[in-house]
Amino acid sequence: MTERPRVLLLIPHLGGGGAEQVAAQLARGLSREKYVLHLALITQDSPEANHFPQGVIVHALNAPRVRLAAFKLLRLVHRLKPDLILSGMAHLNSLVLLLRPLFPRKTRVLVRQNGTVTAALAIDRNRRRTRLLYRLLYHRADRIICQTHAMAKDLESEIRISEEQIVVLANPVDVEDLRARSESVPKLLTSQETESAPWYLLAVGRLAHEKGLDLLLQAFVMIRKQLPGIHIVIAGEGPEKCALTALCRELGIEPAVQFLGHVDRPSAWFPGALLYVLPSRHDAMPNALLEAAAWGLPIVSMPASEGLVDLLRDQPGVWLATEITVHALAASLIRALNQLRPGQRFPHAFIEAFRFQPAIHAYEQLIDATLRELRP
Repeated sequence: MTERPRVLLLIPHLGGGGAEQVAAQLARGLSREKYVLHLALITQDSPEANHFPQGVIVHALNAPRVRLAAFKLLRLVHRLKPDLILSGMAHLNSLVLLLRPLFPRKTRVLVRQNGTVTAALAIDRNRRRTRLLYRLLYHRADRIICQTHAMAKDLESEIRISEEQIVVLANPVDVEDLRARSESVPKLLTSQETESAPWYLLAVGRLAHEKGLDLLLQAFVMIRKQLPGIHIVIAGEGPEKCALTALCRELGIEPAVQFLGHVDRPSAWFPGALLYVLPSRHDAMPNALLEAAAWGLPIVSMPASEGLVDLLRDQPGVWLATEITVHALAASLIRALNQLRPGQRFPHAFIEAFRFQPAIHAYEQLIDATLRELRP
């Protein structure tokens, strides 16, 4: 009997943003019959193996930060001797590729890019050094996984990576489960119930500059003038929490804005949402937006990346801002809110490309093809 290949998935920790969620979905979805699956949590101190199906072996390395995890990661790789490593975030990718010459010789390495290089460099104070690191290290990967063709083109031009080294794969989203839970939510039937329901705009994302939540709060002031009963619910943690709460006080909207902090399942907040809003300045293909689409929520989005615009343009139930400004976001939100009925949902056709099993199968095909290749 042929021994199953050992696959090691790497993420900083559980319960983070979209990149961590994708890796967790891969750990749940990849075949335990085909592979021996390991998941390493770089900065987490407990494995929480009960989050995953039987057969997924979880390792918590408890490093203080990703960049300080080199020794622990090397020790784990030499102990497990994985046939393939899949790393899921840019700063972790850099560490993995830096260490690759020290891995066992037959180890293959896939890295998943979770944002455009152009957007990352735009907010990087040391962009020259970062671009140089990308160009030096990313050539060491067997394949680089991008979420959209626009992201792949950006990577190709910025880092001078060959087209053959890049693969475009969709994020796996459990569309069936989300739609089933959506259909199980009781519908508001009467106008009296509709008027008294606590409807809100929902945003999910890290509280950081690139996510544009300050733009959303400023746009909200303009919305409240026309629709004073509207509220905002924001799920996520991040470095700008104090600045955003201070901005709410300054704008006089503090009673109408709720910060949830980190939420394990943003979908728990989908039933009462009027719509899902993505106010990001830069965003590739956020998982929370895909889950909101699978649930059927109306979507208002900034044109946060070329790939996102290609996906959402001219779609029913989607209002895409014309530019990344407060006024453009406010105009799109007001237009959507004036057209929508509370509780209205849409069968977003574009989400079909992200269905869980086909997306997982595409990852398995890439893993199998990479394992078959002879390394130069």
